[in-house]
Order: sequence, then structure tokens, then C-alpha cells
Amino acid sequence: MLTMADLNRRDFLKISGLAVGGSFLASTVLLRIKDESGRPSLERITIPVRHLHPALEGFTIAQLTDFHLYPYTQPDLIRQAVEITNSIKPDLIVLTGDYVWRDVEAIFVLAPILSNLNATQGVYTVIGNHDIWTNVNVVKKGLRESRLPILENQGVAITSGKGNFYLAGLDDGWSGEADLETALENAPSETPVFLLVHEPDLADVYSLDGRVALQLSGHSHGGQVRIPGFGALVLPYLGKKYDYGLYKVNDMWLYTNRGIGNISVPFRYNCPPEITEFTLTRL
Repeated sequence: MLTMADLNRRDFLKISGLAVGGSFLASTVLLRIKDESGRPSLERITIPVRHLHPALEGFTIAQLTDFHLYPYTQPDLIRQAVEITNSIKPDLIVLTGDYVWRDVEAIFVLAPILSNLNATQGVYTVIGNHDIWTNVNVVKKGLRESRLPILENQGVAITSGKGNFYLAGLDDGWSGEADLETALENAPSETPVFLLVHEPDLADVYSLDGRVALQLSGHSHGGQVRIPGFGALVLPYLGKKYDYGLYKVNDMWLYTNRGIGNISVPFRYNCPPEITEFTLTRL
């Protein structure tokens, strides 16, 4: 049986586009739905973390993901997202992949906009599958030119007062070479690990490592179109099981962000673009 893992990039885009497009037309006729693509929504989530130092009580992390600049997503939406994110004054900002879609050169428009993000502990990024499918070296060049550091199977200690946690980022889990062991080889013992990886369904694997307290992902877009009582019409490989919101996977928290941009159809219903603010609290 053919699975999504067996499809090449062109087949994946063709099939997903046809499926979402057909569902979109049906939903438009039957539900007279209104497009929600134009304004990002801010979601606030509190995450209880075992072994969190008292100095990190109330520490905030903002997550943005799946920008997919051009042709459906335009720079103004990204600017809105940046403005909203800066207005909440997060301690740390993380970007979890898929910066471009069809035009890899869009990274040189997107990255300078994202460079306006401001957090006391910095901004960190990881790569997504579409970044690899276009030209990952170009995407990395654009991010680095805008001084947006990439965590590629590596991590960094984040310190606030006397408290710290370890922020680790993986290469893309679908088309890259994600390596959790390498990413965590410098992680201090008894220190919470927060993991950035584009695809959420890999939580079934990474939650087995007892060091990871929280995984932040995107990839699914939440389906873009979610029918009440049914859910998402179409979801991608490695984004089907944990497609939207907060989950507890074994002893690890997972959050799947709906993303900012659109692919396949320029449309969102019951699934607006998302910025997420996480507030850490002691367990």
C-alpha cells in the first residue's frame, strides 16, 4: 500500500492540493464559510515542567512556524505576526520551520522581517521539509544573513537568573537527518530539555527519551480547514496524529502550532494563523 512516506515531493503537493481543493469547494458551498487567513491569533498555554528552577517560574516562550511566504502568504501577514509577538514581550522566541513554499528566494524577503522579532533570550530556528524540498542551503543562507541562528541537531543552554534549561533543535524529521542523541550530547543532567522539531508525530519517538520535557512543532497547519465535529480535512505525513494543540505523549508535553501561512489553497476555516505564548511553571 502506498503511504505518504513513499510519495515524492511533486506527488505529495499534487495529491494534497487536489484533496484540499475539492474539500474546500464543497465546504464553501455547504457551509458558506469565511476565510480566516488574514489575522494571526494569539494562543496562551501554561506548561508545568518537572525540575524547573524557581528562577524560571513565569518564563515565556513564543512560537511561530510554517510561514510559507508566497504566493498565498504575503509579507504583511508576517509583519502582523512579528508585531503581535513583540507586543507580548516574550523571554525567548522559536521558529519551527517551513519558511518558504514554491519560491526559495522568498527567504530573502521573509528573514529580514523575522529579524525584527525581539526577545531577551534571543530567537532560534529549525528547518522544515519544504525548506529542504526547495533549496535548504539557500534557506539557511537567508536565515544566517539575518542573524537568525539555526539549531541543526544541536542545542544551547538558556539561562535566566540562577535557572536554566536546554533548548535543542533537530534537522527536519521527514526529509532531513534528525539526530536527537547528537542534539542532546551537551545537555546537562537534571535540566529540562525543550525540543524544536518540525513534524509533531515524531513525539512518539522523542517522548521515549526521558530528558525531553516539551516538544514544539508545526507542519500540520492544523489542517487549515477544520469542520466542527469532524476535524481537519487533509493532514500531511508526520502531522496526522497530533495535528493541533497540546498533548501529553508519555511523560512529555507536545504542542502543535497551526502555523502562519497557507499552502495548497489560500484559505483557512476554524483554524486561523497562530502565534503561541508558553508560560513555564513548576510542577
